[in-house]
Amino acid sequence: MFTEFRTFIARGNVVDLAVGIIIGAAFTAIVNSLVGDLINPVLGLLTGGIDFSNQYVVLSGNVPDGASLEAARNSGAAVLAYGAFLMAVLNFLIIAWAVFLLVKVVNRVQSAAIRKKEASAPAPAGPSQEELLAQIRDLLADRATRI
Repeated sequence: MFTEFRTFIARGNVVDLAVGIIIGAAFTAIVNSLVGDLINPVLGLLTGGIDFSNQYVVLSGNVPDGASLEAARNSGAAVLAYGAFLMAVLNFLIIAWAVFLLVKVVNRVQSAAIRKKEASAPAPAGPSQEELLAQIRDLLADRATRI
């Protein structure tokens, strides 16, 4: 059983998956910082700091006027927290946009590296003029013998 486990762990797919998860976690930190530290403050300035997260509708129960969403939930009232949902959707769209931009930059850098590598590689040498003429001669001679 230990040998089977060792074979399973040593497979490339498991190792690749582990590396992908670790890189994904690091990438998540980068995206969260990009969104939280750079994009959201700019959006806050542009929108005047609008925050929908405390917007809700009381479906049943008693909630004091002007109470926060947390206070309404703690009071035991049934609330429809549409503001929290809207903020989650907005944050998703911002994060998806940031990931799109990051992937676009990474793809551009990879393409530039590939083009540079291809440009530096010597062009494959084709047949010389003499070799081409010899092939033509042989084809013509082969054709002449068939006739």
